[in-house]
Amino acid sequence: MKKNKLAAWLLVGAMSLSLLSGCGSNSGTSAPAAASDSASEEASSEGTQAVPGEAAFQKFPEVVEVHIGQAVSPTDTLPEGLSVEKNQYTDYLLENFNIKVVVDWTAATGNDYTQKVALCIASNTLPDAMTVSREYMLKAARSGQLYDITDLFQTVQSEQVKEVMDSTENQAIAEASVDGRQYAIPATEVETGGIQVINVRQDWLDEYGLEAPKTLDDVENIAKVFAEKKPAGADTVPIAGPDKNTNCYTTFQETATTTGGFDAVFSANDAYPGIFLKDENGNVTYGTDSDATRATLERLADWYQKGYIDQEMGTRDSTIELINSGKVGMFFGAWWVSGYGIGDAYRNDPTANWQAYPIYTDSDEYYVKAGSATSGYCVINKNASEDVAKAVIIMANVLLRDESMFDVSEQPLGFWPVRTLMAPADECEYTYHELINVLDGKTSPEEYQGISSAYKLLANDVSIVKDVVPGYESGRQLAIGDFNMENFGDFQRMYSLLIGDRPYATTPVDKKVRSCIFSQTQTMEGKWANLLSMEKEMVMKVITGKSDISAYDDFIKNWKAEGGDTILQEVAELQ
Repeated sequence: MKKNKLAAWLLVGAMSLSLLSGCGSNSGTSAPAAASDSASEEASSEGTQAVPGEAAFQKFPEVVEVHIGQAVSPTDTLPEGLSVEKNQYTDYLLENFNIKVVVDWTAATGNDYTQKVALCIASNTLPDAMTVSREYMLKAARSGQLYDITDLFQTVQSEQVKEVMDSTENQAIAEASVDGRQYAIPATEVETGGIQVINVRQDWLDEYGLEAPKTLDDVENIAKVFAEKKPAGADTVPIAGPDKNTNCYTTFQETATTTGGFDAVFSANDAYPGIFLKDENGNVTYGTDSDATRATLERLADWYQKGYIDQEMGTRDSTIELINSGKVGMFFGAWWVSGYGIGDAYRNDPTANWQAYPIYTDSDEYYVKAGSATSGYCVINKNASEDVAKAVIIMANVLLRDESMFDVSEQPLGFWPVRTLMAPADECEYTYHELINVLDGKTSPEEYQGISSAYKLLANDVSIVKDVVPGYESGRQLAIGDFNMENFGDFQRMYSLLIGDRPYATTPVDKKVRSCIFSQTQTMEGKWANLLSMEKEMVMKVITGKSDISAYDDFIKNWKAEGGDTILQEVAELQ
């Protein structure tokens, strides 16, 4: 266990408990009341300088109104008497921080909200705050409409938020910045969410005396046995592929790994299609344009021709449903798919022992393709007052610290104003190790209670793990039979963490590759959609045998001629 982190949490937790003493709560769901300005005033009187985090939970002496635009799901509802503007969370902000949320407009999640955001930027009528994609954050920043929060964020962010930002190795702040200045509060992603593992029916491996896969040659040999033995009958699918709604690999704009995609196959060949890279000389390249990508496409085409890959890939309605049917032997996906994604697989067959593994290169190295550190951005109008800008940052601090205190059954999360999701990049890996520590008896669940930390789900996770994994034996690889499925939601989470995230949590990474850009350049705005469509079509045709590998060579030539070379130059200029 990382004792230094736990000690820090205990210190912060003790401080939180001291704040709680003497504070009443009418609802029973409120978090500790925010610290007043008295500490700051005392420090000032002693001649000390303000430190980051000191103002993180300040209560304004007067009410500060924050006008927002809000996306709301048409399917979400609030109890009678509550509204987008007045509910348990907005009341909490007003009571504890003197922050009054005023909703200028709402729009349905999806296209309606995107169109409203685009209109606000085009007409220079941004509310005080709203959440946007990176594309629109960049448009608003480059047109001079956003508040430069570079210095303010460092002063007002909480220690929890800083912990989250630091966990991304400054990537989150970089992605929220333009020309070295920060213009947004970034929502962050757990790093493992963009990294693939291979999931395998371990019970099938055991039946035929096969070892777990380590290299692509191992995957191929296992697929050959599954294709010949057909453990699920005539409809056995050795390796699932992407369905009609997903892609064969992630891109610099679509960084969340897809179930059934082949990113892990490409990475094991040191190939990284769909993203922009810097070579050893610092030159920008496009990962699809490489000998390694070409060779990987040929290998996948060979697997498909031999019947190892789902023959309906790219046209099947749902890869998840195929896996849940019990017909699949292997598939690639993110950590969460092992439990959350394929829950019905265990309902249909409680003996289905899905296990997750990393895939190594032929030289016994572990390469991974990582996604963006961020998933969205909370932006602030340039014309907002400093108090309003502070209030928006405080709202982000409060959300991270106190979100778990509220009753989401009463108020769906979509109603929370400018909700900026934050999680440490290593949240899943850290949680994995702490769960194992509890199971091994090295720590107890009680040690984690009352701790204020960015790892906000940890206390609950460690409190349930022994009930969910009653069959644990130290040193032995966990299997489906070790888990209690009575509380199925808890089972799915524990299985995802302890099985799905085990490969990334326990395997040293020899090379981590991330795109050097996650936003569009000027030429991309007019041409990228077509270039990407061309690429997806080519990849699918080559793998499924509708075209031979010459289609790849033709695509590279066309890609360069139809804007690719210009795009490479533009990306290089942004480095």
